Amino acid sequence: MIAVPPSPPRRSTHATGTPKNRIVYDRWGRYGRPVVLLHGLFFDRSMWWPVAADLGTACAAIAVDLPGHGQSAPRNDYTLNSIAADLATLIRSLDLHRPPMLVAHAESVLLAAAFARQVPCHAVLGVGIKANLRSEAQAEAGLDAVAAPYRQFAVCHRDDAVAAGYRCWFPSPVRHAVRPPPVSGEDIQPLCGADAFAHLADPCGFAAAIRALL
Repeated sequence: MIAVPPSPPRRSTHATGTPKNRIVYDRWGRYGRPVVLLHGLFFDRSMWWPVAADLGTACAAIAVDLPGHGQSAPRNDYTLNSIAADLATLIRSLDLHRPPMLVAHAESVLLAAAFARQVPCHAVLGVGIKANLRSEAQAEAGLDAVAAPYRQFAVCHRDDAVAAGYRCWFPSPVRHAVRPPPVSGEDIQPLCGADAFAHLADPCGFAAAIRALL
């Protein structure tokens, strides 16, 4: 008898919060450690679909649309602490009872750091770590390393109103990309090098790196 590998869990879409602070997210898997996947500014949760689908049954993968992105509602309060508190509420609602792992792309490493200061985390990982508000061209830099079929998951939709809301993440001008502030005394761990879209250049390898840290 030929062994057939199990099919990856299907993606399901959910929403949490009120109409004024609604967050939309996708979920794969019902059990295991929650792995929260955060996209960079001006992208959306679909950038994590190839990785999350390949995580299999190893965890409960959660890909979130940040406020004002994708299907999540824009809001008046874009502060790091406010959004981190909403993420904490979302994760508690999953009833998985294990410290989450956060995997953050680009500017969202700042949100991951703020979250980890509020909620104990198993690990906080970063890819394409940036801590400055980038232009659309800067945000898409590095996509040439991604195979054409995966580029559809990294389409930048810069919005001036959303950009204005998120400027509170960057209280002073930043001329150079810098590492975010430490989390519990340790830097956010870069995953798969410094490539901005390492998770799309090799989704299977990226998912394997996450599984190894669960």
